[in-house]
Amino acid sequence: MIPDEELLQRANGGDPDAFETLYRRYRDWAHRLAWRCTGNEQDALDVLQETFIYLLQKLPGLQLTASMTTFLYPVVKHLSLNLRRRRHPETDEEILLAIPAPAEPFAPRTELAAALAALSEEQREVVLMRFLDDMSLDEIATALDVPTGTIKSRLHRALGILRDDPRSREYFLP
Repeated sequence: MIPDEELLQRANGGDPDAFETLYRRYRDWAHRLAWRCTGNEQDALDVLQETFIYLLQKLPGLQLTASMTTFLYPVVKHLSLNLRRRRHPETDEEILLAIPAPAEPFAPRTELAAALAALSEEQREVVLMRFLDDMSLDEIATALDVPTGTIKSRLHRALGILRDDPRSREYFLP
């Protein structure tokens, strides 16, 4: 497997195959993150497209100082939030009221989602980046542009809350 840095160097040199390889390598990850941020499949696909257009526009001359996911995370998040605000200007309360009641077979997943929803936005974001996106603490800190100590603190508090919550305890046991 060709390292991202080499692919980026080739893409900076005009190699379309290198850019395509980067796209194929990170499209699923970017799509999952966009879907998580927008809550809508079509919006997630639009954000995916905009993300890689953004990346393409940075060429030539883009130099990675961190991993590709660390570079892409704030791009996807920013594009997702902007799109969501433009297309869905309703309030958070209206969104929550419009969500149908879950069916019984999905109760465990719904319980976990409810426990995660009880966290602050900062705590939930760090938990998802760490466990769903499998990012290191340093990568999360770089992507969010906050000190690593802040990330550790947010994650520690979030895990404490999730371990105390009976809906999520089994997922976050030490």
